[in-house]
Amino acid sequence: MNAPYDGDRGQGAGGAGSSSGPPVPPGGGEHGETPDPYLQHAYDHDPYRAQDLAAQDPVAEALYDRASHPPPPPGTYQEPQALYQQPPAAQYAPDPRIWAQTPPPEPGGPSRHLPYGDNAATTQYVGVDDLVTQASDDRDDQDAFAHLFRDQEGSGRPPGPPAEPEAAPAPVPPKSGGRGAGILKSSALMAAGTLVSRLTGFVRSLVITAALGAALLGDSFTIAYTLPTMIYILTVGGGLNSVFVPQLVRSMKDDEDGGEAYANRLLTLVMVALGVIVAIAVFAAPWLIHMMSPTIANDAASNSVAVAFARYCLPTIFFMGVHVVMGQILNARGRFGAMMWTPVLNNIVMIFTFGLFIWVYGTSAESRMGVETIPPEGVRLLGIGTLLGLIVQALAMVPYLREAGFRFRPRFDWKGHGLGKTIRLAKWTVLFVLANQAGVIVVTQLATSAGKLSGKDGTGFLAYSNAQLIWGMPQAIITVSVMAALLPRISRAAHDNDPGAVRDDISQGLRNSAVAIVPVAFTFLALGLPMCTLLYASSGTEAARSMGFILMAFGLGLIPYSVQYVVLRGFYAYEDTRTPFYNTVIVAAVNAAASALCYVILPAQWAVVGMAASYGLAYAVGVGIAWRRLSNRLGGDLDGARVVRTYARLCMAAIPAALVGGGIGFALLRVLGEGAGGSVVALVCGSVVLLGVFFVAAKKMRIEELNGMVGMVRGRLGR
Repeated sequence: MNAPYDGDRGQGAGGAGSSSGPPVPPGGGEHGETPDPYLQHAYDHDPYRAQDLAAQDPVAEALYDRASHPPPPPGTYQEPQALYQQPPAAQYAPDPRIWAQTPPPEPGGPSRHLPYGDNAATTQYVGVDDLVTQASDDRDDQDAFAHLFRDQEGSGRPPGPPAEPEAAPAPVPPKSGGRGAGILKSSALMAAGTLVSRLTGFVRSLVITAALGAALLGDSFTIAYTLPTMIYILTVGGGLNSVFVPQLVRSMKDDEDGGEAYANRLLTLVMVALGVIVAIAVFAAPWLIHMMSPTIANDAASNSVAVAFARYCLPTIFFMGVHVVMGQILNARGRFGAMMWTPVLNNIVMIFTFGLFIWVYGTSAESRMGVETIPPEGVRLLGIGTLLGLIVQALAMVPYLREAGFRFRPRFDWKGHGLGKTIRLAKWTVLFVLANQAGVIVVTQLATSAGKLSGKDGTGFLAYSNAQLIWGMPQAIITVSVMAALLPRISRAAHDNDPGAVRDDISQGLRNSAVAIVPVAFTFLALGLPMCTLLYASSGTEAARSMGFILMAFGLGLIPYSVQYVVLRGFYAYEDTRTPFYNTVIVAAVNAAASALCYVILPAQWAVVGMAASYGLAYAVGVGIAWRRLSNRLGGDLDGARVVRTYARLCMAAIPAALVGGGIGFALLRVLGEGAGGSVVALVCGSVVLLGVFFVAAKKMRIEELNGMVGMVRGRLGR
């Protein structure tokens, strides 16, 4: 039937002949079954192989022309090839998380490909992660011919040598939760570090306020302490924080050495630039103090103290920049925790320093120390401790870099290696920060002047800074942590020209952060007063109460501030730093104008409260502009309906919660007093009621993101 062609054999009288298998009776098989056509060539053992081929069939023998078709010589008979063979064993296990791992770097050539990171376990596959993760659940379809081959092996084949045992399949790694689980894990690690850092930062703020008070001495130190951060951000900090992460990711992907040379050049360039900046800033300290606050600069005693503090604090610019560059190198390699945990060391050193100052001189309420009475030894102690904290913070990054496989080697071959492009991109970010800091300088000058004019503690720049420190903690813990883990992935999606992935990641960052940001913002509005009277009780009831009102004014501005931060990451992913600059110019202009209006219209005691409210108003204006521009950049779709619906429902749940919780807190504070005991009771009871009402209302509304967060927390708690 399907016998292979064998010359003219089989065309004789018998009409059949086979050279490679036993004859099959016409009526059927051995037991009368229908013959299987797939079995006729399945027998390698041929009992007629040693005989004359023409003698196999006596009928065909008489008709066979031996001269035309001589038989093959003995020993030259070619064995027929099996029609069906078992497929070869796969080189890799069927789990795609094994065969889809990032390949090792290849030598130069057009097909060269380098991974996004040096650790394949941290590489996230944008857009196909769920597909890759679920592919391992599919079982291999069985091949019917493989069954046939095994039947043939068992029935017609003579016993051969025993087969070698197959190698055990590679162990299948445990399933991960896909890209969402990776982001949550990285965000949780960073949030934990940021939480500890912010908590120790609170303690640091409390100790500073207790040591120096909330009057002119405290304002002088606060201006000198914030001056290095402002200069650093104005010079290189803005570019390092936003532009260089995408550049580091691209260098790791495109460079043959995985981006190590680029990182070394960048770190060397930043160190040289910051060294020059520090030298200039130390000599220009008096002018810088005058720029920050003419009110302090025009007072001889406060100016002397502020300049002395500034010259101790300004060298921290160098170590601040080195710490940030090292942290960005680690972030690009998928190591997110170190940058969030090392600031804890700085806070611990400063807490110890100011605690030692209090141990020697007493608290501000006890010593009544001011700018005229603080001793030079006290200034020296606080200045050296502040500088030492940043040094320890920067040096603590070195072990993490060595663990990640990075070795710093100074490189001065900056030209022609992509740093020029990075600097051109960073110039807009520098202008962005310049516009932002211009608004900060205006607020600093106005707040310092208002505090001196009011003659009351807690109405100046230190009170503004302390309230803003509390207010910014949720932003740093939640939003910054989520977006720091998302930013490398958003950068890859933008580099691959995948606006859908960029949109989805930004939408995810907005909605996930809103679950915590919205209720916390309403908590600040409802319970800001007992919160500050508890935290800053050591500075006096009047100062703590003033800071509480400032925190309440900041409250709701946390929502647009968080949204603005997330939306701007989309522009940075596309290496567009010009749009954020223009957006920040608008925000800074609105903030400065509204703050100046509050300074002119409101009494001096309430001017800083109005400035805090102006801060949130300015960011609300900026969000509207940035949202529209990014939506146009992504093709007109930023998942706006879903995001707005989530924020609106969260606010609807938070409003009644804030009314009930805030009412209970104020009532308890009035009954029990504004001391530490009454503040604790009012804050705890008000917070429990507020969060309880919010949770019940949100559950009734079936807010998807809240349910996801609750499920994640329960899973981690094992419930």
